[in-house]
Amino acid sequence: MGLFSFIKGAGQKLFGKKEEAVAEVADNRTAAERKIDALKAEIARLGLPVSDLSIELAEQVIVTGATDTNANREKIILALGNVEGVACVDDNISVTSPEPESTFHTVASGDTLSKISKTVYGDPMKYELIFEANKPMLTHPDKIYPGQILRIPPQMA
Repeated sequence: MGLFSFIKGAGQKLFGKKEEAVAEVADNRTAAERKIDALKAEIARLGLPVSDLSIELAEQVIVTGATDTNANREKIILALGNVEGVACVDDNISVTSPEPESTFHTVASGDTLSKISKTVYGDPMKYELIFEANKPMLTHPDKIYPGQILRIPPQMA
């Protein structure tokens, strides 16, 4: 549990801007309520298992709920934080079966999963560990972008 920082101007575009005023009149919900619904829909779309999911918008996204592993908890944090317009995620997710936590890496211009793997593990061919650790947010090893935050799992012996 803690506070995680993200690059506010990078990430998936879940929130509309120009349509917000029209949509607010049409469905009687505030922009914040629509953003919360969009974030919850993204978690559901990715199939990330979490019970009692609650998301609040303040200065940052505040997420609470329960899941079975740290890996799922970290994926939920990244799914919420790697959204354009989100700068911070306050994690209050409880984990029923904790395991070692991953570290996070911010993708820089010119980074590839192989390059990151060589830096972290000393072997560029272990990029699959990073790719698998970031599914379902990543759909292909080459589809990463500067500013994106990735999970880097601990290397197994």
